[in-house]
Amino acid sequence: MSLPDAELSRWFAEEVQPHEAALRAWLRARFNTIADVDDLVQETYSRLLRVRETGSVACARAFLFITARNLALNHLRHQRYEASADLPEEDRAGVVDGGAAIPESLSHAEDLQLLTRAIQSLPDRCRQVLTLRKIYGLTQKETAARLGISEHTVEAQGAIGLRKCIEYFRRHGYRPNK
Repeated sequence: MSLPDAELSRWFAEEVQPHEAALRAWLRARFNTIADVDDLVQETYSRLLRVRETGSVACARAFLFITARNLALNHLRHQRYEASADLPEEDRAGVVDGGAAIPESLSHAEDLQLLTRAIQSLPDRCRQVLTLRKIYGLTQKETAARLGISEHTVEAQGAIGLRKCIEYFRRHGYRPNK
């Protein structure tokens, strides 16, 4: 599903670019050892546009931050690998093999994908409330003010959203790891 250039440009300018400053600030604060944040941001944009070409992106901001975080973590892992490759052979014996954490990481990634799909399946208002409250950590009062609704509506829509997410998990056979 390819969008016309004008529509894609409009979408990018309205839905993506407003988050660039916050994304850069967050990357610098969270991953201060990464020297070139510009490369991470550009690669994040590239991945976002590839996904957008094949379908829709429900929340550009969430996609940006999650993708940038994953890219930054990959970058740090690569740096660690290069640093351990530079160690003399006798020093490499002390390096712990992180391979045991791979199945757990894959399980968490699958859980995150399922949660993302569950949130995307919610009605608009529920999705907005749940995203602001649970993903961005806004208070009930802040969420109400941002959306221009009452705190009671935030509470009700949040409860509906959570209930619908639980139903979504059950329909898709999700069983949490104990």
